[in-house]
Amino acid sequence: MANELLTKLGEALVTGDLTNESLLHETKKPETIQILPTANVVKIGGQSFIDRGREAVFPLLDELKQCIPHHKMIIGTGAGTRARHAYSVGIDLGMPTGVLSVLGTFVSMQNARMLHYLLADQGIPFIEPVQFPQLPLYLAERQAVIFFGMPPYTFWQRNPAIGRIPPNRTDTGAYLISEVFAAKSMIYVKDEDGLYTADPKKDRNAKFIPKISTSELKSMNLDDVVVERAVLDMMEHAEHQRSIQVINGLKSGNLTKALNGEDVGTIIYAD
Repeated sequence: MANELLTKLGEALVTGDLTNESLLHETKKPETIQILPTANVVKIGGQSFIDRGREAVFPLLDELKQCIPHHKMIIGTGAGTRARHAYSVGIDLGMPTGVLSVLGTFVSMQNARMLHYLLADQGIPFIEPVQFPQLPLYLAERQAVIFFGMPPYTFWQRNPAIGRIPPNRTDTGAYLISEVFAAKSMIYVKDEDGLYTADPKKDRNAKFIPKISTSELKSMNLDDVVVERAVLDMMEHAEHQRSIQVINGLKSGNLTKALNGEDVGTIIYAD
């Protein structure tokens, strides 16, 4: 009797083999809902931004405050130099990737806490992963939230193809939020204008790339692709967030332009 309430697909999922590829393809047919299509995910870099201190952070926060009345924002934080130091010590002591992921999570949380206190006058809540179900309420009431970008894989973080550094870090965590909630945009705030053919701090011949596809970017085999490589892979399988934007937050007005949908910085899109 219960099966009469199920669709054909529903019955197949209940009684079938969840490793069957034909069945898995069928699960793509029902469209997924857009939970927060008017919200923007803004990820503020750790090493590239927060570690620079007040000269970089304070002007950006002033711009954020001006944008909050006009744009819903889910603000994530990177980990930065302190996480890299934790990784170096952890690797030297023989810690596995899952433990390194835990260490990086604590640093990203520290940065989120600091931004939370700096924006206390705006009443913007700091939320942890278990509070994300309340995200629509927080955005409706306060227009923005702050979270730590490290995805909550912790001990369940998969081993990377090379080395031991966690492959899914804060860029990935922020991107996943934008995809799951079908956010309006995914904006990465860095200390460079976007993607270059080489590190512009070290190579004066580096050329700026304003727009590029994930497949083309991968084919270039660059040493630095400006975001975690896992993000590029996830974009190619995304249902909602098939583009990201990388901007220079040190330049006043860039975040506002990005939130307004302007083509500032670099846009990376899935084919």
